[in-house]
Amino acid sequence: MQVCVIVLAAGMGTRMNSDLPKVLHPLAGVPMLHHALSAARSLEPARVVVVTGHEAEAVAKATHAFDEAYETVLQDPQLGTAHAVAQAAPLLAQAEGEAIVLYGDTPFVRPETLTAMLEARATHAVVVLGFEAADPGRYGRLIVQGDQLAQIMEYKDATDAQRAITLCNSGVVCAQSRTLFDLVAKVGNANAAGEYYLTDIIALARAQGLSVGYVTCPEAETLGINTRHQLAAAETAFQTRARFDALENGVTLTAPDTVYFALDTWVGRDATIGPHVVFGPAVTVESGAEVKGFCHLEGCHISRGAKVGPFARLRPGAELAEDVHVGNFVEIKNSVLDEGVKVGHLTYLGDAHVGEFTNIGAGTVTCNYDGVMKHHTEIGKGVFIGSATMLVAPVRVGDGAMTGSGSVITHDIPAGALALGRTAQVNKPGLAVRLFERLKAIKAAKGKI
Repeated sequence: MQVCVIVLAAGMGTRMNSDLPKVLHPLAGVPMLHHALSAARSLEPARVVVVTGHEAEAVAKATHAFDEAYETVLQDPQLGTAHAVAQAAPLLAQAEGEAIVLYGDTPFVRPETLTAMLEARATHAVVVLGFEAADPGRYGRLIVQGDQLAQIMEYKDATDAQRAITLCNSGVVCAQSRTLFDLVAKVGNANAAGEYYLTDIIALARAQGLSVGYVTCPEAETLGINTRHQLAAAETAFQTRARFDALENGVTLTAPDTVYFALDTWVGRDATIGPHVVFGPAVTVESGAEVKGFCHLEGCHISRGAKVGPFARLRPGAELAEDVHVGNFVEIKNSVLDEGVKVGHLTYLGDAHVGEFTNIGAGTVTCNYDGVMKHHTEIGKGVFIGSATMLVAPVRVGDGAMTGSGSVITHDIPAGALALGRTAQVNKPGLAVRLFERLKAIKAAKGKI
């Protein structure tokens, strides 16, 4: 089945009180929009079109960061949800199969729910997603007759009896592509706001004798985000579910409420995650690895048997092979650490490759940036890097080599060699005493001024 997805993401989100477009506010480590795009991707769609409006360039950039193949189209001016869907019509005019309309500010609709809507299309021309609301408030109500959706009644137009209905409209719609665009083209704007509402296609479809059905999902899936309070509630809801899923999948969380996952975090069975660990985007932790407390991980891969932390930071491009140990206050960026490497503490490795079973001493720094360009450091197998070694890239350390503590290494080190890159120590007898006396006299003189 061929599926196209239209994601509406044009709104300003004035209630967020922010210069940032609403759909770009971060949720679980990524823009809110990416959650809707992730749901869309689960359907293996032929096309995805994001309808932009406010700060269109920034929204388009975030869309392409998720998937370069996804398309964007501008809605300007913004005249309602049906008008927004209509903007995608020229791009999808020749599309066959199904179309689903999602919303960039409704991040939690599950792939299983969208699949259920597609399955319901076998018996209905149009399918609407509804939910039973604990507090229906001002949501539009779904008026149903058996398995048919007779009407979507907006709250302001509903009778008291209709307002008592708890089955509400999520706004998510599924229909055959051409049917959807034909109906949208007929929507008028004879209402107080002068806007074109997507909900009007229900009455239009029924007037044409088309069957309109509905599928329901838990209310939590339809959570819309319009304020920072709702964004905070959405973050809590996501993290609660992510922690539950991790525990159910065999991950040990020693203090679950303190661990924060990103949308795409993957942690294998029998991995252990300590307290106050924060996962940024694109992190994979293999089975049996351990991440100790107070670590921050982003864009990295941790292999089986590796141990990280506490208080470590892994940045994008950090690749840890099996049984690597990265200790406290260590930062790794764009570097590959082969099997059995040990980086105990207080070290920075950037743009480097470290060979298997090498030991990196405390306070080691790969000096990889010259102010303009980044340079690579290559450290071989079985190397011992002494504490407080500065490796000034580009530089290569051969297999089995060693550096003396406190060395500044500016040239390649041959395999098996010991490199000492420090000046000879000179002792000046009595000079420390005389220097302290002079400094104390200067301090005392300043105190009298």
